Amino acid sequence: MQIPSPAAGLSRRAWLQRLGAVAGSGAVYGALSTLGLAEASPAQAGFKLGPAPVHGRRVLVLGAGVAGLVSALELLRAGYEVEIVEFQDRIGGRCWTLRGGDRYTELGGATQDCRFDRGQYFNPGPWRIPFHHHGVLDYCRQLGVKLEPFVQLNHNAYVHSPRAAGGRPQRLREVQADFHGDVAELLAKLVRQQALDETLTAEDRERLLQALRQFGGLDEESRYRAGEITADRRGFDPFPGMGVVAHPPETDPQGLQSLLRSGLWSQLEQGASFEFQTPLFQPVGGMDRIAHALAQAVGMQRIRLRRRVNAIQQDASGVRVQVQDLDRPGQPTQTLRADWCVCTLPLSVLSQLDVQCSEPLRQAIDAVPYFSAFKAGLQFKRRFWEEDEAIFGGMSSTELPIRVIGYPNHDLQSRKGVLLGAYAFGTQALEFTALPPQERLREVLRMDSQIHPQAPAAYECGMAIGWHRHPATLGCFGDWSRVARQRHYPTLLKMDGRLILAGEHASLLPAWQEGAVLSARHAITQLHEKARAA
Repeated sequence: MQIPSPAAGLSRRAWLQRLGAVAGSGAVYGALSTLGLAEASPAQAGFKLGPAPVHGRRVLVLGAGVAGLVSALELLRAGYEVEIVEFQDRIGGRCWTLRGGDRYTELGGATQDCRFDRGQYFNPGPWRIPFHHHGVLDYCRQLGVKLEPFVQLNHNAYVHSPRAAGGRPQRLREVQADFHGDVAELLAKLVRQQALDETLTAEDRERLLQALRQFGGLDEESRYRAGEITADRRGFDPFPGMGVVAHPPETDPQGLQSLLRSGLWSQLEQGASFEFQTPLFQPVGGMDRIAHALAQAVGMQRIRLRRRVNAIQQDASGVRVQVQDLDRPGQPTQTLRADWCVCTLPLSVLSQLDVQCSEPLRQAIDAVPYFSAFKAGLQFKRRFWEEDEAIFGGMSSTELPIRVIGYPNHDLQSRKGVLLGAYAFGTQALEFTALPPQERLREVLRMDSQIHPQAPAAYECGMAIGWHRHPATLGCFGDWSRVARQRHYPTLLKMDGRLILAGEHASLLPAWQEGAVLSARHAITQLHEKARAA
């Protein structure tokens, strides 16, 4: 696999990271908000529908992902009769955790058997919950889903580029300290040259110099150079206490020109954008703990697994959904009837079905492509990243197509562990999944070894998942363009006869479980109002 140049195949996330490095997190948040990717969730605890009507209260929910399960739970609490139809043999949708013994078959027939040890797991879909995703956190609280910290930013992890430092990975803290220090020194020179006389008073210039010294770790002469202050930011080598020495050893920082040319500054903003600011959380034991808690609250007896939806029909009296029992392929389709239907199927799937709806809704369904994404989880027989390199949780980033290496945030200092060995989007995701699964894992391992040379000797097994090859989703998330959202988004959210859509694609938080929660609550509120009016 060819390593693309920094300008080639620049992902939206990479662009936002570079925007943050140049213009700051405020600019990133503004851009994310414009794109519909970063919003503080308006969800509040205590969401509740009023009582269901006496008549016309049977609801069919299509899809047992987070949106479908939340819809079903709240409708049941209000007194509706609910049934869920799910294509897969499990609940959760993209809220999915792979453990030893699981089997997965993708489009094209390639099958992978998960051979992780007991207690080890990998989240191919969502793997973190921001503190401002109030809806997801509310259901975790209600249903007793235990949470633990998710480490987004680890200063002891690596940043890496094949073009920098001879391909040697460098500690994030070192590069960040040098970049901040070099920029602070440059600004301090401008202040001392009185270039800001028209903007600042003499007293303010001195305050700014003090702030720059503190921000960048500058010495009394406003210089960023080797010394105790600098070492306190970028780290000591070796660490203090390793041998009896009169003074802690000090390392030489990089110059600004070297940093700018390396491109490593673009990897420093892992925790700056709003969606990744601390604290973040993860469910203890795997992300699918959320889906299982929701399903238990709904009742598994209300969920029909392995049912493929073929058509959705509606008229003034109700909804009819044609489904095929995948365990009985030779049998005719079944017709399920209800008064109302909440459809949470991904638009990538729904656009291929016979759906009786208005033409504007049909156009909205067809208007949203889905983003490709690839993740690989690799089990190692020892946690070399902890034992050898003192990296506990968080992630390292690289310009290689694997993009990031994510370290487990749980069971620290255990013997074994599963790394997120790759998290690729767009063209890079398509390139990985053009290979058979075992070759994907070999390629991921080869690239991981450029950051961690110990990886090949410690590798045991892995799973390599491309969401664009997943039969139930045909993509990772709804990839709205600004034009499509302006033209079709309001239509997508409206009740269409007796049908209403929900899911992350029907929210301002695509790709997040919070988007699914918000969408579900919005959809069933409309359904409830219409049902009571009827």
